[in-house]
Amino acid sequence: MTHPWRSEISLSLWALFIALWIGWLQESWLVPLWLFIAVLLARHIYFTYRLLAWLRTETNQPPDGNGVWEEIFHRLRLMRRRHQRRKRRLMKMLKRFRQATEALPDATVVLTKEFEIDWFNKAAGRMLGLKPIDLGMRIDNLIRQPMFVSYLHKGNFRHPISISAPHNENIRLEVRIVPFTGNQYLLIAQDVTQIQMLERQRRDFVANVSHELRTPVTVIRGYLENLLDQETSVDPALRPTLTRMEEQLQRLQYLVDDLLYLSRLETTPQGAKPRPVNVGDLLTDICREMESVPEPHASIHLQIDSQAKLLGEKQELRSAFENLITNAVKYTPASGKITVHWFETSHGACLEVSDTGEGIPQQHLARITERFYRVPETENRNPTGTGLGLAIVKHVLNRHEGHLSIKSQLGKGSSFRCYFPDARVIKEPMELEQTTPEA
Repeated sequence: MTHPWRSEISLSLWALFIALWIGWLQESWLVPLWLFIAVLLARHIYFTYRLLAWLRTETNQPPDGNGVWEEIFHRLRLMRRRHQRRKRRLMKMLKRFRQATEALPDATVVLTKEFEIDWFNKAAGRMLGLKPIDLGMRIDNLIRQPMFVSYLHKGNFRHPISISAPHNENIRLEVRIVPFTGNQYLLIAQDVTQIQMLERQRRDFVANVSHELRTPVTVIRGYLENLLDQETSVDPALRPTLTRMEEQLQRLQYLVDDLLYLSRLETTPQGAKPRPVNVGDLLTDICREMESVPEPHASIHLQIDSQAKLLGEKQELRSAFENLITNAVKYTPASGKITVHWFETSHGACLEVSDTGEGIPQQHLARITERFYRVPETENRNPTGTGLGLAIVKHVLNRHEGHLSIKSQLGKGSSFRCYFPDARVIKEPMELEQTTPEA
């Protein structure tokens, strides 16, 4: 194709030459020049009209032209072809996306920024009872459970919620809403009925077994204590064995007690009216109890930087805090230091228990709060314990809308932080400086 501007200039020069020739014949230059300008203007108006007519319909190929208009129409043809190819690719991608979401076992609903239903898959129709006539309706007009409506209106979609299926209360759904494309939302609902049933069976099994173990352990321990008290009737050679048996029974007793307490946390609903708990006094009592331990241990430094109280259950919070401080004492040498720090944050309050102990390898941090999960023991590790302490801490924090953060560096120590939301914190001004008990 000829260069467009070269062709355009050539056409203009030819038109100018003809106009000048006509002017030379007529011995008048003004009329031919105006005629030249009118022809050029009419030509551009003509091609502009054809371009506008094509843009309005865009049913046929762009019109043909000459000069610079030939290049313009050629570029439009190329753009249209690219647009059509891109459109075909997008249609294929959209088709594959819809086929994939249709094949998903989870309910998937696309919502507008006003939470109106834009599209849903077959699983959503089956699990949420949605129908084609529901397109364009607000989702909270169809799923009217108070928990879901409140979850939708709050706009905090960081965590999923569990609700009953709208058409069957025996089916439990875990619902999650994910923002996407800036002004739309993706609602995903998963059937967790079987998972929750298995979890409930597991909790019941652990609770029942722990309860049944409690009686025989108590009886056997009583007999051992009687034997150890009777110094004359027991062979001295057997006394170390009986002492070892009593130690193991004591450990089993701790395990049963922790299992029962953990089961109670999982199965017992939290009280409807949480009470203010003075965390500063509670931590002071715990640290003073640690002072009375006869075995040598690391010094405990208590730092209270806030008089804020927590709305919750005092015994549960005491259990969680005791477990954190006890773990720090167990895994910190006597020459080390433990710091218990209570302070306010921009979003609530926090308890930090840090130590200068041996630390936890990074690969174990993700699972350290699982029940019975323990870091492989080394010579320096304390073999006692049930492996349930941090699991209890995690459950207590969940019941108080808090969360646990763990940072550790091998050989330098660990830091456990319990964050509590602002809704659970009653902030009060500091009255006087908190004394620091040292153990």
